[in-house]
Amino acid sequence: MVGPLQRVLVCSPQTAGWNQPDRIARWRELGFHHAPHFATAQAQHEKLCHELAAAGAEIIELAPTPELSLDAVYTHDASLATDFGLILMRPGKPNRVAEARHHGASCEAQGVPTFGAITAPGTTEAGDILWLDPKTLLVGHGYRTNASGIAQLRTLLAPKGVQVLSAPLPYGPGPSACLHLMSLISLLDEHTALVDLPWLAVETVELLKSRGYRFLEIDDSERETLACNVLALGGKRLLAIEENTKTNARLRQAGFDVRIFPGSEICINGSGGPTCLTRPLLRA
Repeated sequence: MVGPLQRVLVCSPQTAGWNQPDRIARWRELGFHHAPHFATAQAQHEKLCHELAAAGAEIIELAPTPELSLDAVYTHDASLATDFGLILMRPGKPNRVAEARHHGASCEAQGVPTFGAITAPGTTEAGDILWLDPKTLLVGHGYRTNASGIAQLRTLLAPKGVQVLSAPLPYGPGPSACLHLMSLISLLDEHTALVDLPWLAVETVELLKSRGYRFLEIDDSERETLACNVLALGGKRLLAIEENTKTNARLRQAGFDVRIFPGSEICINGSGGPTCLTRPLLRA
């Protein structure tokens, strides 16, 4: 999750229908803070893509379809990239279930095969999933990813020698909110994690420390603006939301090259940061 990013799937606000009144009308039920402003969101997404391209990543746009909702811009959640192909998730948020199939179709068209898929009653969202190393997957158990989904991931990956570990998530704001494991931790390099430490379970903290991770903590005042959601681009380069100036300063002081883009509309409004906006497909 921290090697140089070479290929990435994204879904622009236009593709997700942020300019379509029927989709915009659902903003409350989907948990947005206010009705999306399409022009601002599209411009911010374009700046995100500019930074991804400048970092050397090939950008693939998800194909448009009437089945997508506003949430489709957060492409990280509906699929999981593995060395064996894509695992199609079954999101715990019902309006997102169709996204996985479209991820599979778009990626197969680019030569990325589908390795497996999560089925009912399992639910999984990739925002709950961290690769600690090529053979270890840490999966948050919460409202978006359930025990059945985790068990299915184990069954799929065990023959490939991949260990799947479960990490309990807190109740937090409750089942209607989007609280993923990656809301609380972002891996920055092979030995460093950005964390919202008070919200992490003790066993998760101890697991990461036992594996040699050092922690950088977010500024608490920037929790609600998604300060913990930072995308590793490889080579000590990170992509972060420009609004989180205090946390970004801490990252720079720790020796990271922090690239930024505005996230008021595309990120903060819908509760999805730069990691959420990207589905990495290939890292060096």
